Amino acid sequence: MSLRITPRLCKAARSLAGWGQGELAEASGISKSTIGAFEAKDETARLTTMNNKAMAEAFEKAGLEFIPENGGGAGIRFRDRKDGTQGGH
Repeated sequence: MSLRITPRLCKAARSLAGWGQGELAEASGISKSTIGAFEAKDETARLTTMNNKAMAEAFEKAGLEFIPENGGGAGIRFRDRKDGTQGGH
């Protein structure tokens, strides 16, 4: 996954997963204080490559899928649709 997670995308993904910062910390191995500090920054903030990967993998294991920036901006959605089919690729 080469998508850079932004503070806003992190908060959106946590909301979809139904996670607080503590649950994300537990799932990703990133400290809660690091997550809180990251989410408080502006959209130019970057995680280390290792933390970006760990966070993305935690969200993906929770059933979420990142949507790459393709003219409409990056996003996040549930991997499986309610009708049981897989999300688009």
